[in-house]
Amino acid sequence: MLEDSFGREVTGVRVSLTDRCNFDCVYCHNEGLGDTRGPMDPQDDEMSADDVVRFLEVAREFDVEKVKFTGGEPMLRQDLEEIIRRTPDEMEVSLTTNGTFLPGRAEELREAGLTRVNVSQDALDPKAFAEVTKSGAYDKVMEGVESALDAGLEPVKLNMVVFEATAGYVPKMVDHVAENDGLQLQLIEYMPELTGKPEWAIDIERVHGWLEEQADDIEIREMHGRKRYWVNGGMVEIVDPVENPSFCSNCHRVRVTHEGYLKGCLNRNDDLRPMGEMTRPEIREAFRETVANRVPYYGEYMIRNGEGEWEINDRYVDA
Repeated sequence: MLEDSFGREVTGVRVSLTDRCNFDCVYCHNEGLGDTRGPMDPQDDEMSADDVVRFLEVAREFDVEKVKFTGGEPMLRQDLEEIIRRTPDEMEVSLTTNGTFLPGRAEELREAGLTRVNVSQDALDPKAFAEVTKSGAYDKVMEGVESALDAGLEPVKLNMVVFEATAGYVPKMVDHVAENDGLQLQLIEYMPELTGKPEWAIDIERVHGWLEEQADDIEIREMHGRKRYWVNGGMVEIVDPVENPSFCSNCHRVRVTHEGYLKGCLNRNDDLRPMGEMTRPEIREAFRETVANRVPYYGEYMIRNGEGEWEINDRYVDA
């Protein structure tokens, strides 16, 4: 297993299969590359199934244990089941999706080797959902969640981005996962540095504080030091990476863009590394170099100046 110069082993990879999406969420950052909603048809710049599988086989050579397929909307790939089926058996496979294509495909995905799904779910009201996602697919998403549960893809994690427009929906979402077996709630801190709307951000500590008041039990995970709150039997986890050096110091993931570039950090696009013609030797070398050059975003790439503000560390300005 490879580790970077900060002692962080790379145990997982996050592979974007496309930047196409049938939603237009107002907070979308497209894996840090920016909102690129475009045509729904397959694009020439997307990695082929063979390319994806070849990369995963090389990653497994370095004892990578987990892969999460993302997008855009990864289920726009009609070869998704094939890719999952051909993923090395030793790797745990999960998927992040908006859920609209799960009805009719969830069972086949599980049979192919998918173990669980994260479904984007920012509100439990069709109108509010449409305002955030710019989509009228609320009922389809709810059906998709049920399809995932019926297929045994548990737990189904509901991903909710917490920002100005959605913060008021948190209590209802907490009740929802408590009332429905097989669901968990993942509250994701809005990342203004990636979406360009800093005024939408809220103080995530207020959400922590409210959950602490409601919780029957609180658990701190080793991964990122994340807090899990158990409220009336439901599990709520907060993902809060913004200005969080502890989060970065516990990052064990490398990302792959849909075009086949390795990406050492979600927040950076100055570290993209091509894998050439996707031959195994080229993939191995690019993967080694990507891991060797990973640095924690907060506390290393970004450091606090004399006024306590975050700014790029001088040693990386011309890197």
